[in-house]
Amino acid sequence: MTADSFSVLPISSAQKANLLSLGYKQMTPIQAQSLPIILSGKDLIARAKTGSGKTAAFGIGLLEKINPRFYGVQALVLCPTRELANQVGKELRRLARSVANIKLILLCGGKPFGPQRGSLEHGAHIAVGTPGRIQDHLRRETLKLNGLNTLVLDEADRMLDMGFFDVMTEIIAQTPKKRQTLLFSATYPNAIKRMCRSVLRNPETVTVDTEHQSGVIEQVFYEVKKHERNNTLLALFEHYRPASTLVFCHTKKQCDEVARLLRGHQIEALAIHGDLEQRERDQVLVQFGNNSCSVLVATDVAARGLDIKAIAAVINYELPRDPEIYVHRIGRTGRAGERGQALSIFTESEQVRVNAIEQFMNKPCICDVYASLERDSEFSLRAPMATIQLDAGRKNKLRPGDILGALTGDAGLASSQVGKIDIFEMTSFVAIERNALHQALSYLSNGRVKGRAIRVRKLSQS
Repeated sequence: MTADSFSVLPISSAQKANLLSLGYKQMTPIQAQSLPIILSGKDLIARAKTGSGKTAAFGIGLLEKINPRFYGVQALVLCPTRELANQVGKELRRLARSVANIKLILLCGGKPFGPQRGSLEHGAHIAVGTPGRIQDHLRRETLKLNGLNTLVLDEADRMLDMGFFDVMTEIIAQTPKKRQTLLFSATYPNAIKRMCRSVLRNPETVTVDTEHQSGVIEQVFYEVKKHERNNTLLALFEHYRPASTLVFCHTKKQCDEVARLLRGHQIEALAIHGDLEQRERDQVLVQFGNNSCSVLVATDVAARGLDIKAIAAVINYELPRDPEIYVHRIGRTGRAGERGQALSIFTESEQVRVNAIEQFMNKPCICDVYASLERDSEFSLRAPMATIQLDAGRKNKLRPGDILGALTGDAGLASSQVGKIDIFEMTSFVAIERNALHQALSYLSNGRVKGRAIRVRKLSQS
């Protein structure tokens, strides 16, 4: 038995067995350092990058305190985006398998208010949601937090960046003073420090994974003239040829312009930012996550909550002003034992940002120039998969096995030609190898899935 084994924790035997069945064998650094603190009932400030295992850390902790016989909200998790809230909810449901009759509710904007109100009337033990919608429920008195034991502020820095300080303050004011508060943040700006002083009681602090293992991520900075920024971006793709890339921009307008620029040069790209409707966001994230689109252009806020396991490269179209944001951005690549690339474009006037990154990382940045990049006018980048959307989902009791069975049965596709399948409430998505796309569309347009005809279409990227 090792010190980082879940078996050493003072948690129920049922939860230990559940963790083993879910493939949780050893604790990640954030789990090993924070779980003893969380389970002791103390408040916590935890600094950790995305993908460090923090959801399981606070999830295991809050579940130990849930009383299944009391149908009131005992744990509240605040997340900056709907995508992150959905991921947290999914993971907490997996962790809650060891406790009978646990009910979790998602309270996010972009979804009808009525069904959420109805679910709350029937009682829920755990609420996961975004600040705006949680505030709405509290103001309408459809959500009561008088029985709350645990408050989790997940990715608190992003919530403050999105302007949620007053909303979060209002929500926290309606929670019991004796609650346990767990704050997780990738960065630790002054606004977070002020919040910690006002809402946490004698917190313990844990800091892990704020920097990346040396040599895992190749970092190169390209100094360019202002008018060379777009050409340099194209040259980076032509020179490095990454299979999947996350491009960071500062503004929504910039995201759309950069995505159009890439598509205009035969590089498939999609943009994600706050102006997209939920339906559009879902479609973009599905295509990037299932290998149907090779490039995602995003703002920092929109990229939070992305659960993409393998990203070959991160490109900073423009460097962030805060070096901690830079470190967090590049942490999207070089995961799970894979090497990654972080490529950044800056102008002479932005040299101060490079200097700040050097100081923060305590090492010199490798700088190069646009002229060193090899150009290839014939270069194009097309993902190996394409995505088909089906107008049926969980409400129709559709499961991934139903879609896979139809495609590998009557449609005649090999299972290797079918990629990731995502089931939503009213719609579903399936990734298909491009050489099998016509065959799959032809069958789904005329055949049946689970005994019924379903409307289908291929998602476009324009």
